[in-house]
Amino acid sequence: AGGFTAVAAMPNTKPSNDNPSITHYIVSEARRSSPARVFPIGAITKEQKGETLAEIGEMFEAGIVGISDDGKPVMDGRLFRRALEYAQMFDMPVIQHCEDLHLSGGGVMHEGIYSTRLGLKGIPAAAEETMVSRDLILAEMTGGKYHAAHLSTRRSVEMVRRAKARGVRITAEVTPHHFTLTDAAVADYDTNAKMNPPLRSPDDVAAVVDGIRDGTIDAIASDHAPHHINLKMLEFDRAPFGITGLETAVSLALTKLQLPLERLIELFSTNPQKILKVAPWGLFDGSAADLTILDLNRSWTFDVAQSRSLSRNSPFHGWQMKGKAVAGTLVYEDRR
Repeated sequence: AGGFTAVAAMPNTKPSNDNPSITHYIVSEARRSSPARVFPIGAITKEQKGETLAEIGEMFEAGIVGISDDGKPVMDGRLFRRALEYAQMFDMPVIQHCEDLHLSGGGVMHEGIYSTRLGLKGIPAAAEETMVSRDLILAEMTGGKYHAAHLSTRRSVEMVRRAKARGVRITAEVTPHHFTLTDAAVADYDTNAKMNPPLRSPDDVAAVVDGIRDGTIDAIASDHAPHHINLKMLEFDRAPFGITGLETAVSLALTKLQLPLERLIELFSTNPQKILKVAPWGLFDGSAADLTILDLNRSWTFDVAQSRSLSRNSPFHGWQMKGKAVAGTLVYEDRR
């Protein structure tokens, strides 16, 4: 429904994708049942516990295109260094959720005015930034390919910008919710606005947009994290982090960023393909004809009740957007 024809699947499966047998299963099931191409991301550590490296080489042979512990940061710096060095043997990116758990521990939203007003424990921007800083130092030291996932703060974007200028092998992504929403969205304890990294300040949002515009940010990721409605109806402290994102990602980018279409194609398609080193696609000989047709002039309102997802956890219900993937409608026919 969102126009995606290929996705990278994070390793937070049950069981975790931390060994080649799980990777083989994901690849075979995706080929059998999914209309979209699925590129598996393997775990950095066994069971994503941050203690011992997973079977990275064997998973690479089975089909992974990168490694990550998804929403669990690798806190052990020595272990993360080893992951960068080992993944370098396969020219794979190490994808990190940047969060220092010692600083964020127990937090449920951005630390700021709204967390104080609501009486909710905040997650300081420094929790992300200290991990970005550490990882950039290790990436520069090892020469490994480092990918910073879903950045959300001004200082994180600035550090990535400076690291790129020094030649560090760093790529970075942001999500639509981090360039469209601020922590004000949590003001009425709306758990659909609870995600990690949390929604940040207006200044952070402006910096994220600047990073997209000047090329510091390489990709936009949906960070699709569906949850059952009953879980999102729990008290804010107890509700899980995450929102659905596949159906609204492209339309939000078209509506809010107002970038040239060529730049949006880079952010959603060609740059992710380069980061993960998967076979290119498009309209040329020998390529898989993966195409998304967008009606750039179509205005529409997102209604979670009509969502294709089994979940309804989106903060964008009722939002009017411009631009939508054409689905189920004949838009061109060659009768020759």
